[in-house]
Amino acid sequence: MRINNNSAAFNVWTSYTQNATNLQKSMQKLSTGVISNTDDPAGIGISERMRAQYKGTAMARQNSENGISLLQTADAWLQKVNDQLSRMKALSIEANGIMSDTDQANIQTEFKAMQEEIGRITSKYTAAAKFNGLYLFRGGNGVAVVTSDSVQTGNISVQIGADVDQGIQLALSDLQVTNTATIGTVSTYAYSTNGSINTSTHTAVSWASIIDTTKMSVSSTSTIGKIDKAIDFVANARASMGAQQTRLEQTRSGLLSYEDNLRAAESKIRDVDMAAESTNFTKYQILTNAANAMLAQANQLPSSVLQLLG
Repeated sequence: MRINNNSAAFNVWTSYTQNATNLQKSMQKLSTGVISNTDDPAGIGISERMRAQYKGTAMARQNSENGISLLQTADAWLQKVNDQLSRMKALSIEANGIMSDTDQANIQTEFKAMQEEIGRITSKYTAAAKFNGLYLFRGGNGVAVVTSDSVQTGNISVQIGADVDQGIQLALSDLQVTNTATIGTVSTYAYSTNGSINTSTHTAVSWASIIDTTKMSVSSTSTIGKIDKAIDFVANARASMGAQQTRLEQTRSGLLSYEDNLRAAESKIRDVDMAAESTNFTKYQILTNAANAMLAQANQLPSSVLQLLG
């Protein structure tokens, strides 16, 4: 029997300390819902990369959604342009009917108003068609040049992935009144009495000639045919934007699935199994209480020496 060193109490105290430490770790896991870096150091490193990846993916998905919004906005404006071109065609047909000079002048007034409205939507620094400060129908990337009334060259770039160079280019049409690019050709023919072609005329049509009030009026030559080419031009622009929007919607759907799978994989590594950890917590709680009681009993063992001393 020894009294200087109570080996039994020391052994119980060691077990008590271990159980108390495990109980604290279990409480920490239950309170935070995640494991600590000492539980699975390698897993923590993997999960951090996954966490950065799905956060980047979430932002890329937001970019794709913004791109979809931009294309939807542009398409809404193009619908207005289509409506005005359709009205211009109707007016040009009406102008070739039976009417007085006054009626003709009234038709020209409305025709000119439609041209000016298209120009207001698409042209100059006052263009109405914009999205978050970007011009939609002035060509280039839509970013205004500070020192002149123009926009920067290139296309609108959108990052749609979490890694380097995972981007796409959105191309929008140049519908400014200064765009002299040819959008089609109007062909007319003159026939002889036997049905053979005597002469033919092929007139190149530029976009500027459609909406520039100084270049075309309701009574200009081949107005109806020229407006048909403009309608086709705008329709093609809308088809291109529709294809780009479909692509972005597919991209958004893929990014959403990718993000969901990454989050699930990261959760399997990082998150605590609450049911299993609750069981551990109960176990360590009981062991800690039991060790505490046994420590009290072990501390009473040296007192039996007093019986020998009588």
